[in-house]
Amino acid sequence: MARLRRIELTDWPCMAFLHALEGQVLVRDDEDRQRLLDILRDAAREQGLSIHAYALQDTHLYLLATPTRPDALSLTLQSLGRRYVAGFNRRHQRQGGLWAGRFRSTLVDPARHLFHCMQFIELHAEHSGSALLAKDYRWSSIAHHLGRRTDPLIVDHVLFWALGNTPFERQAAWQRRLDDGLSLSLHQHLEESTKKGWALAEGSALDTLQELTERPLQPRPRGRPRKQQ
Repeated sequence: MARLRRIELTDWPCMAFLHALEGQVLVRDDEDRQRLLDILRDAAREQGLSIHAYALQDTHLYLLATPTRPDALSLTLQSLGRRYVAGFNRRHQRQGGLWAGRFRSTLVDPARHLFHCMQFIELHAEHSGSALLAKDYRWSSIAHHLGRRTDPLIVDHVLFWALGNTPFERQAAWQRRLDDGLSLSLHQHLEESTKKGWALAEGSALDTLQELTERPLQPRPRGRPRKQQ
């Protein structure tokens, strides 16, 4: 089956996933990690991509972001690839590519799934076993949203600001959402949709998105279509 064309719509959030080549890592130490995030921040600002959440692991990267200009996500990640890999190769005396093909991404209905995606991303270190407690993981946006530090990479979505009138109220509200976590079925749905390109939207939001693109945004029902009576 041919891969679906990625869909990127201005002002619609999207969740993206990038992975290293099999047997390789994206980062080997904290210097690599910081450099990758610094390059990502600069590229996002240049291209008009607002990043709302991220989680950087040794072999992969998750992002939740909103393009404010056409193709901002694609251009940002292309720039990241060029700049980061060249420096990584020089530093570690290696040659060749680093990314396992093109990045994966999906459109997100913010009213229904923005916070689910943020929870997925910021709890990822705990889910993957990279940290005992997600809040202690340094290489994600969780510390920013819990008020432990200000992350220059993050541009908070308007819905996050609506969680409270003060930083303390927003941080407390976000901690409660993280404590609630995600069900296993929802976690799997978010992960599968991101990697396969199926929109995280239902109902009228899905209808709106489908009007903006010709590409199917949901998997077709299995089996033969029912005959019309």
